[in-house]
Amino acid sequence: MSQLTQYIISLSNLYGMVHKEKVVEIYNSQNKDQISLTEVEELLSNPSAELEDAFIETYKDHFVHEAIMEHDEFDLMLRKKRDKPHYVPNKIELLKYVDEGYFEKSKEYNALIKYIKKNFFKGEEEKAEWLCEDVHGTCKFGLNMQIILDIFNDRGISFQDMDQANQVIQLVMELSNNIRIWENNGHTPYEIFEKFEKPNLRPLPDKPFDFNQTNIIDMKHRKKVVRNDPCPCGSGKKYKKCCLGKDE
Repeated sequence: MSQLTQYIISLSNLYGMVHKEKVVEIYNSQNKDQISLTEVEELLSNPSAELEDAFIETYKDHFVHEAIMEHDEFDLMLRKKRDKPHYVPNKIELLKYVDEGYFEKSKEYNALIKYIKKNFFKGEEEKAEWLCEDVHGTCKFGLNMQIILDIFNDRGISFQDMDQANQVIQLVMELSNNIRIWENNGHTPYEIFEKFEKPNLRPLPDKPFDFNQTNIIDMKHRKKVVRNDPCPCGSGKKYKKCCLGKDE
C-alpha cells in the first residue's frame, strides 16, 4: 500500500470525510517527498481496491467513509464540520488510523475501563475491554444514555444502587466529551469548547445587575432615563415616583 493511500484511509477514518486539498496539505506538511493535487485527483477518479477494502468512497472531491454515504449524511456532515479546524496528529499517530478500529485511549477511557474491571469484570479483563470499546463506539456518534445503558444490560450488568449508576454515567459523559469525532474534524467536544468557543464567551459583569437602574430611553430627547430624572411621560414627577413602578 502506498503512503498516499495510507494517508487517505487514515484521514477518512479520523475525519469521516476529507477534501482532496486537505489530503495534499497534510501529507506535504509531514513528508519531504511532496505530492501534487493531480496524484490525489487520480485516486478520486479511479479509487484503488485498497480504498474500497477500507470502506472509503469518493464523492464531490472528497474521500468519504462508507458509513456516511450509507446513511445519506454527506451534506449534513459537511454542514456540521463547516468552519471547524482540523485536528492533525503527528505522522506516527495519524497513520495508526489506517486501522478502522483504532482510537486514541484517553485518560477518560482508561478511567472507565478501570472502574468496569474493578466493579463488574474482576479477572475478566477482555470482557471489560469489549464493553468499553462498545461504549466508545456509541459515544463517537453522539451520547445516547439509553443505548449506553442497554450495552450494560445486554451483558447482564445491574447497578447496585443509584450512586453506582451515577458514577458510571459520569464516567461515560467524561469519556464522550473527550472522544475524537467526525463532525469536529477529529477534535474532541472538550477541545472545541476550550480552544474555539470558550475564548469567545462574554465574561460575566464584575457587579450584579442593578434592577433599579433600569435602562429606559426617553424617545423624545433620545437619552437614558434613570431613577431621579423627570419621568418621560410628562407628569412632572421623578421617574422613580411615576412610571418606574409601572414598567417593572
